[in-house]
Amino acid sequence: MGFLFVGLGGAVGAMLRYAISMLPSKGVFPIWTLVTNVIGAFAIGMIAGLAVRKNLPANAVLFLKTGICGGFTTFSTFSLESYTLFQSNKPGLAILYMILSVVLCLIGVMSGMLIAEKV
Repeated sequence: MGFLFVGLGGAVGAMLRYAISMLPSKGVFPIWTLVTNVIGAFAIGMIAGLAVRKNLPANAVLFLKTGICGGFTTFSTFSLESYTLFQSNKPGLAILYMILSVVLCLIGVMSGMLIAEKV
């Protein structure tokens, strides 16, 4: 049943992300991606906090956090995990995770682009 809630929430999140990307933008700075990531990070923080304080049902958390936020942006999950590591008194691990995430994902994008050029 959890898969259904995640899938439905993911569809909503993806449609919201697409709607934001359709907004007009001037210049080359990816403002709407930044806005999406900040909104997603704020939303997953609120949901994670409310899930604990208000004892939200597990399926509601799956729909909102994993589904909508995950479909909207995985950056929100990255942000929550980084914050959780800091809160768990593991700043070194948090910084390592953040650096590795950014660097390895950039390498992944570059590698994917290079392979795509060869195919």
